[in-house]
Amino acid sequence: MLRTWFKGILTYRQGRLLGSISGVALTVALLASLGAFIASAGASMTQRAVQEVPADWQIQLSHPSDAKAVKASIGKVTPYTALEQVGYADVKGLIATAGGTVQTTGPGKVLGISAAYRANFPLEFRQLVGANQGVLVAQQTAANLHVKPGDRVSIERVGLPPSEVIVDGVVDLPNADSLFQAIGLPAGAAPQAPPDNVLLLPDAQWQRIFGPQAAVRPDSVHTQFHVRIGHVLPADPAAANQFVQQLAHNLEARIAGRGIVGNILATRLGSVQADAAYGNVLFLFLGLPGAILAVLLTMAIASSGANRRRKEQALLRIRGASVQTIIGLEAIEALIVALGGVVLGNVLTLAINRMFLPGNELIGKSALFWTVSASLMGFALAIAAILYPAWKEIHHSTVVSAQATVGRGRKALWQKVYLDILLLVISGVEFWRTASTGYQVVLAPEGITTTSVNYEAFVAPLCFWLGAVLFSTRFLEAWMSGGRKILARMLNPVARELSGVVSSSLSRQRLLIVRGIILVALAVSFAVSTAVFNTTYNAQSHVDAELTNGADVTVTGSIMSAPSTRFGELQALPGVAAIQPMQHRLVYVGNDLQDMYGIDPQTIGQATNIANAYFVGGNAQGTLAKLSKQPDGVLVSEETVKDYQLKLGDKINLRLQNIKDHQYHVVPFHFIGIVREFPTAPKDSFLVANRSYIGQQTGSDASEIVLMRAKGNPEALASRAKTVVSSLAGAKVTDINSTQRTISSGLTAVDLHGLTRLELGFAVLLAAASTGLILALGLAERRRTLAVLAALGAKKRQLGAFVWSEGLVILTGGSLLGVILGLGVAEMLVKVLTGVFDPPPEILSIPWGYLVLLAAAAISSTAAAIFCTNRLFHRPTIEEMRGL
Repeated sequence: MLRTWFKGILTYRQGRLLGSISGVALTVALLASLGAFIASAGASMTQRAVQEVPADWQIQLSHPSDAKAVKASIGKVTPYTALEQVGYADVKGLIATAGGTVQTTGPGKVLGISAAYRANFPLEFRQLVGANQGVLVAQQTAANLHVKPGDRVSIERVGLPPSEVIVDGVVDLPNADSLFQAIGLPAGAAPQAPPDNVLLLPDAQWQRIFGPQAAVRPDSVHTQFHVRIGHVLPADPAAANQFVQQLAHNLEARIAGRGIVGNILATRLGSVQADAAYGNVLFLFLGLPGAILAVLLTMAIASSGANRRRKEQALLRIRGASVQTIIGLEAIEALIVALGGVVLGNVLTLAINRMFLPGNELIGKSALFWTVSASLMGFALAIAAILYPAWKEIHHSTVVSAQATVGRGRKALWQKVYLDILLLVISGVEFWRTASTGYQVVLAPEGITTTSVNYEAFVAPLCFWLGAVLFSTRFLEAWMSGGRKILARMLNPVARELSGVVSSSLSRQRLLIVRGIILVALAVSFAVSTAVFNTTYNAQSHVDAELTNGADVTVTGSIMSAPSTRFGELQALPGVAAIQPMQHRLVYVGNDLQDMYGIDPQTIGQATNIANAYFVGGNAQGTLAKLSKQPDGVLVSEETVKDYQLKLGDKINLRLQNIKDHQYHVVPFHFIGIVREFPTAPKDSFLVANRSYIGQQTGSDASEIVLMRAKGNPEALASRAKTVVSSLAGAKVTDINSTQRTISSGLTAVDLHGLTRLELGFAVLLAAASTGLILALGLAERRRTLAVLAALGAKKRQLGAFVWSEGLVILTGGSLLGVILGLGVAEMLVKVLTGVFDPPPEILSIPWGYLVLLAAAAISSTAAAIFCTNRLFHRPTIEEMRGL
């Protein structure tokens, strides 16, 4: 009997069987692929983070005599690839005589490093001018003292007479924050910024100069070990962060009283851990709806044969089959669907991962976990879609009721309790609350990085999606029940004289029609919301890169070697669409040294995009026009406004360095607006003013930055610009593409380009399946009705009117509803994630090309299902009815 039943399933249920297998396969492949993608992204983030850390640990010694014991303890805790001893000394100031004037700085730091330090920790320094060994001066210090290689600098030691050195080179310190981090201080007690005045000396020379200072003032001199540990770390950022912290704790226990560990690597991995948590958010709200849709599609395909399955069970029960026998027979179909779907799904997963994932990421435990979990989900889905309905039918119906063709419809429980309305109300309340407070992926109380994905913030879009679907189901059922005349008029171009009959037929089958419309709407909404959100996200990632880099191509330098001196040559380069100079000076706001940018407000927008989100009030054009009208106007960052309690119209006295005497002089400004962000500016404290006014007050109109908009490839233009400024000491050329790759290890670390292609490919498949496959299976269930109509003399055109009308109602209704629902979910997601975007998007980015492809897939699938059904009309009626 089992063999006969198995043969019958393969012979007479091929379409439904293949449909169910396809649904399970899509579910398994989508879950496993997305899980493997997120695991791969996490591993890549960990690898990039480790590579970008200048020094993994900075261990501050309690006394130089502890060096040998601490070094031995480090080797016992973990293997290391580099270890350097660095001396730190506080100085009262630095003095230099240049150009007939004496320049003096405030307090600073002098470091002592070995000749091998730069080779072991290359990310700590960037060579600008002169030699790469000997006495090196930091770029900002060189600007303050106006010194160059060969000049003499006097070091004002603490408690001792000055000591003089000769400058050999000028360097940039790109990781000064970590290099000068305060180790062992409680949160909030550390300096807010690294020192402005820094010298680097060879270790032996540093010992000669500051050895006596250590004896006089031991509190002003200390020693650190800079360590790069062996990078055999877990792939998951959270696990890697925990592992590195455990190593540091082990070392701290061993060297208690002899040193304190500054764990820079753990801090960086903590940030990457936040990015990985954000990846989980992306998975949840971009991938999970697709998986839910695949589940619903499989359930719909399996339930499309519910009437036939119910009659078969009734016939078996009449012939004496037991409950166990019937369940066993149904289990055969469930097992076929489960095995076929899981095998096919894993084959698809393997192909997708090879296509989208760099390298072989399937070996990792995380990817294996997702594959196994997705396979188990496939088995559970097959059981839920096929075996559970059969068990329920046997235990909750009689043979007579199972054989009935027409039953009494009952309202679902969610309709009785108005669950749809409740969900929409919850969505509105949560959206208002979340959008007003903003969303943050990471919570960092008291300076300790704690990753926490605020899933509550996503209650609003989830409830909106569920509530809108249920409300649409309620509305469509009611409308198709009482709106036959309107439906008939809508179908008149297709059904013509049969429009009334067709509308009545569709109304009687409204439950099946509404199910088809809702499935199509879910598929389209998933595709639209995913496409719009991903396109907006990728567009904002580009905006973020432009904000960081400044423009398509940016040339930066110093006032001593200003890129604006090559402005004409840069402007003449092929591929330049627009070019603008921008000053970057340092200004004292009270005792706080901040960045100031000098621009031409009327033309700055030619070379870079100035978004409304950059300014409080959201009006970039109006703010820049206001700045242009007031020469001494200044735009101040939000943090500075808050720190100094400034009010619009206040007169602000700032101190700028004059090029003639290299001294800082008071320059009056008027506060006219608040700026949140600006191209190349830091995120915290900065100011924007008129370039002409700054040049007039400082005696130099030189611009340290040149912004360039490219006509074509920014990288090619950057390459040509490098040849123009190669003779300028310390000049640096960056392009937006390179910057975007660099900042991809930040919040945008989950590169959505691959994830987008993956999800949108599934979205097209699900949309095609929801339109064509569901329609085909529904029409197949009504082959008997169509055959009877043919036997009664209906013509092919008249039968086609029923088929085309049903197809168009499902396709059109589902598509319109899906587009509206998808745009609503995308808009809600973007609003909820406003705090994630930097800066937040002003409008949604619509991927018109993809939407056209989606529409083509849905229309083609529907047309294929209708044409296949119409082919049945060419078969003899008697033959067709015998097959039923």
